[in-house]
Amino acid sequence: MIVVTVGEPAGIGPDLVVQLAQHQREIGWVAIGDANLLAQRAVELELPLNLIAIDSSTQPTVAIHSAGCLGVIDVPLAQPVSAGQLDVANAAAVMASLDRAISGCLDGSFSAMVTAPVQKSIINEAGFEFTGHTEYLAARADVPDVVMLLAARQLRVALATTHLPLSAVPAAITTELLTRRLRILNNTLQTQFGIAKPRILVAGLNPHAGESGHLGREEIEVINPVCATLREAGLDLQGPLPADTLFTPKFLATADAVMAMYHDQGLPVLKHAGFGEAVNITLGLPFIRTSVDHGTALDLAATGAAESGSLSAAITMAADMVAHARA
Repeated sequence: MIVVTVGEPAGIGPDLVVQLAQHQREIGWVAIGDANLLAQRAVELELPLNLIAIDSSTQPTVAIHSAGCLGVIDVPLAQPVSAGQLDVANAAAVMASLDRAISGCLDGSFSAMVTAPVQKSIINEAGFEFTGHTEYLAARADVPDVVMLLAARQLRVALATTHLPLSAVPAAITTELLTRRLRILNNTLQTQFGIAKPRILVAGLNPHAGESGHLGREEIEVINPVCATLREAGLDLQGPLPADTLFTPKFLATADAVMAMYHDQGLPVLKHAGFGEAVNITLGLPFIRTSVDHGTALDLAATGAAESGSLSAAITMAADMVAHARA
């Protein structure tokens, strides 16, 4: 059973969950969030919804996968929700839902977690230290490091650094960090994607991958030595390559994944290739976690205009990864 967090209650997360529940599902998943909110959002969207309460004493049945039905683990909100209107009073329940899902993944109750988007600003205003799902999951799971990977169709882009100011990126790309994250990426491609010998393209940090040191020395001092060492250890790495060359059909045709050095080096290309269908995956956790490639879209909440393609793709990706991991 996969657990899907509803995310920010004033955003489109509840809409997407209600929309996906309109269809017969072959993949078993349940939602976690406020049951009254989901019922309210279904009314606002003019969609039928039969909620089936799920708790620790309930064994989910095939009925929760039927069109118009949804299994839900109820985590009540503190205040009623107006679509599109953030309320700091509800941030604690958002975090409680996330914590409940994490605990269920850690104890084996769930085989994977799929997360709808949250509003980081309102969570921080409520007093929680939260820079994003990726970092929070790593802390809760007590793992030394994780890697953010986004996938769209056949393109997979991992990030050496994530939510950092651009000015802080060069100092963050150390031998230790890059080695660790390339190993995590390689291992996960093997164990959760079923790729026996992953081929990974590694981007340089600077234009033209440093132009032999004339445009920066990070490639000479860190990235190339790391790649050389890992190639000796058996990893199939190509790089460091200039990012404007790497993201061309010639190179991508035979690659299983790309390691970009920073957030906006890799993700604009990925999102251009498959926005609305892309999946955000956290590698290095003791459980499988996928997510959507978009934000809370407060202006679209309860309008019926939200597209559920990315959440659907995230659920499908989670199920595929579970199958590969078990195999």
